[in-house]
Amino acid sequence: MQPVITIPGSRFSDMEGFYTTIYGLMNLYEDWTPSHNLDALNDMLYSGFGTEPVRIVWEGSDKSKAALGVEATRAFYQQKINQGKPYNVGWAQEQLDALLSGKGQTLFDIIVEILNSHKHIKLELQ
Repeated sequence: MQPVITIPGSRFSDMEGFYTTIYGLMNLYEDWTPSHNLDALNDMLYSGFGTEPVRIVWEGSDKSKAALGVEATRAFYQQKINQGKPYNVGWAQEQLDALLSGKGQTLFDIIVEILNSHKHIKLELQ
């Protein structure tokens, strides 16, 4: 039977909380903590829940969708633009412009896309 991992959306309201929550559900080396960024999340999904098929149930996904929506995503890209190097400011500005025009992805959308890109993960939003 396929293992079921539950992401409790009620336990976080920002990206830092999301990273802490999802990494806490993974099987990690005791003395190692992955970076809190989308690239590290994607990398961790190759083995953090194992390599066999797993079902991830995201409870309270509507709350997470709101918390990681347009405003949080706007702030995410604006922080990268304001900081400059090492971030690609031009790319971040393009993403922000797309978001503000209604054509871009929110952080929630990006996370869902990342989770769905892993063939051994079946994501259910509840």
